[in-house]
Amino acid sequence: MEAIVSRGYSDDKEAIGKRLRRIEGQVRGLQRMVEEDRYCIDILEQVSAATRALQSVALQLLEDHMGHCVAEAVKSGGDEAAEKLSEASAAIARLVRS
Repeated sequence: MEAIVSRGYSDDKEAIGKRLRRIEGQVRGLQRMVEEDRYCIDILEQVSAATRALQSVALQLLEDHMGHCVAEAVKSGGDEAAEKLSEASAAIARLVRS
C-alpha cells in the first residue's frame, strides 16, 4: 500500500491551477501579439505582466513549501530537515536570479 503524500500547496491547488491557466492565456496572447506584429513595447509590457504572475505563483508555492514541508521536516529533525532547508534555500536563490 502506497503512503499518501500531502504537498504544501494541497489546500491551494485549485487556486494555483486557476492562476496558471490564466497565465497560459496571457502567453497565448503574447504569441498572438507577435503574430499580429504588435508594437514591441506593448508586447514587453505583457511579458512583464506574465513574468510577475509566474513569480507570484512561485512565491505562493515557496511559502506553502516552507510552511508545510520544511516545517514538518524541522519538527522531525535529522538529515531530512537539513535537506529540506537546503532545497528551499536553492529555490530562493533561483527565484532571486530570475
